[in-house]
Amino acid sequence: MASARRHETAQQLSLFDAPPAAPAPRPPVAAPPRAEPPPRFHHPRAHRAIALGEHLVGYEFRRARRRSIGFVVGAEGLSVSAPRWVALAEVEQALQAKAGWILRKLHEQHERAQRLQAARVVWQDGTTLPFLGETVIVLLDPRVSGAQLDSEAQALPGVPRLTLHLGLPQTASQGQIREAVQSWLQRQARRVFEERCAHFAPRLGVRVRRLSLSSAATRWGSASADGSVRLNWRLIHFALPVIDYVVTHELAHLREMNHSAAFWEVVRSVLPDFEHHRGALRSEVLPAFD
Repeated sequence: MASARRHETAQQLSLFDAPPAAPAPRPPVAAPPRAEPPPRFHHPRAHRAIALGEHLVGYEFRRARRRSIGFVVGAEGLSVSAPRWVALAEVEQALQAKAGWILRKLHEQHERAQRLQAARVVWQDGTTLPFLGETVIVLLDPRVSGAQLDSEAQALPGVPRLTLHLGLPQTASQGQIREAVQSWLQRQARRVFEERCAHFAPRLGVRVRRLSLSSAATRWGSASADGSVRLNWRLIHFALPVIDYVVTHELAHLREMNHSAAFWEVVRSVLPDFEHHRGALRSEVLPAFD
């Protein structure tokens, strides 16, 4: 019996037997994703605050000559104005009643601020910009004179097919790069705007006597009864259908100096789907040139 046990033990410890399988390691337990804290809504001139939903909203408050309580949600946050005879408790009741609208607008402003921050350009070799609805990559190339745009008919997926070569050394400052790019974009804007005006003016039965570029912060274009048209050069960032909408809009004003139903019919006569392209002017965030 003892011999059998010794033989059994030898079999168990044989060097030719496969070692017992190690226990399978337990898969790591993924940590739950960290919830991002809600954005902080605090007006820089806030001296009052109110809890709206899960947010503590700091708002600017002032008394004004008006008949009712007014709310404005802008880039800085929430501003509230009220007549002198309205009690603060009534103001807060009105804020609670409008809480859904206020929070929705505050979130929209927060998201827009994030997009603007992301659109801030670092002026260096390899930076990218929108041009006629496409992405163009900027390369410093002292071998060229001025600026030269090259395009690849078959670019790799995810790689811009447009390259803007600037005749600047690698040591060029951010200011030099910005000025060179802006000058090139403005030249392209004038060329494209002249072509589109020449295309649409005969179809609308109008004549452009003077075309100039604008740098307005809030207006994409304007037109005068004398045939003068001003177009914002930053439109060159958008795709051609969006530019065509703004050009047509201003040319239509040479026939109808208003925004009446007759005016929109003039626009629709050459751009039946203009509403679709008009939306891009409100939704897209352009690169910041400051």
